Amino acid sequence: MINDARVLQQEFIPREVEHRNQEVNTLSNALRPIMDGQPGETSLLFGPSGAGKTCIAKYTTEQLRENVLDINTQYVNCWQDYTRFQVLYRLLEGIDRTVDIHRRSTPKDELLDRLRDYDGPQYVVILDEADQLEDKRVLYDLYRTRGITMVLIANREAELFNQLDDRLTSRLYSSVRVSFEKYHLTQLVSILAARARWGLSEDAIGTEQLQLIADAAAGDARVAIGILRNAARRADQEDATTISTAMVREAVPDGRREVRQKTIEQLHHHQRTLYEILEEQGELHPGELYDAYAEAVDSPKTKRTVRNYLSKMDQYGLVAAEGENRARTYRVK
Repeated sequence: MINDARVLQQEFIPREVEHRNQEVNTLSNALRPIMDGQPGETSLLFGPSGAGKTCIAKYTTEQLRENVLDINTQYVNCWQDYTRFQVLYRLLEGIDRTVDIHRRSTPKDELLDRLRDYDGPQYVVILDEADQLEDKRVLYDLYRTRGITMVLIANREAELFNQLDDRLTSRLYSSVRVSFEKYHLTQLVSILAARARWGLSEDAIGTEQLQLIADAAAGDARVAIGILRNAARRADQEDATTISTAMVREAVPDGRREVRQKTIEQLHHHQRTLYEILEEQGELHPGELYDAYAEAVDSPKTKRTVRNYLSKMDQYGLVAAEGENRARTYRVK
C-alpha cells in the first residue's frame, strides 16, 4: 500500500508543485539576480495556513540551488527560533560559523558581526512565520547585511507590518509580495492525487475518496495530507489494497488532530501558557486572560504582544476570538 512514506509527510517538497505556477514565477523572478552573483529582492509571502507558502519557498530555493553553483540557503522556523539570538545563530549555523559560540554567554552583537563578515556566496534565508519574531529589529539587521536575501513568510501582511518600526517598514514596503489564497476543492484533489501517485500503490485510492478528504480539509493542504496519511495507515494496518470511504471518514478527526497537536507543540512558552489558561478556565475576557497569564509567568509580555500572540493562535485555529472591544472574549477552539 505505502511505497514511499516520505511523500505523505507535510514537510515533503515535491519535484513538481501543483496550482502555484504564478507564485513560483513571482518568487523566482525576485531571486533571479542571484544567478548573476547579485542579491535577490526581499520577498514577502502572505496567506492562510495550509496554502503552500512554505512549500513554495523551499521549492523555489531548491530550484535555484540546482541552477547556481555557489549559493547558500537556510530555513528558519520562527515559531521555534523567535529570539534575535536564535535567528542569528541559525543563520550562522547554515554557513558553519557556530563552532565556538556559547548560547549563554556569547553577545548577540558578536553573532551579527560574524554574519556581516561573511564573504561567501549569495545567502538566501527563509524566515517562516516572521510575525512570530520577538524582536523584529533582526529583520533590519539582515536587510542591511551584504550578501543576504530574505524570504519572509507570514499569514497576514497587516499584522507583520503593524509590529515593525517606521525605519524597517519603509525598507520592506517595496519588497516583492506573493499572495496565496486557500486551495479550491479541485486543486486539493489534484495535490492529493499526485501524493497518492508518488507514495501509494497504483489505484490505492479513488477520486471519490480524494474529494471527501479535500472537502473535509476546507482548503488546508496540511490537513488534507494529514487525513490521507492516516487513511493510508489504516489501510496498511488492515492489509487492504485500497482506501475505502469508511477509512477516510475514520481518518478525518485523526488528521485534523495531528495538525492541531503539531501546531500546539510549536507554541513558545508564553503562547502555551495562554492556551493552557483558556483550556482550563474556559471563555475569558482579555483583561481576565491577561491577569491570569501575568500571574503564571515570570516576565509577562505587554498586552499588545499578548494580543498578537492570540491573533496568531486564532489564525491557526487554536483559539477563537468573538465580539469586539470590551465585549471580546477568547476561548479554545
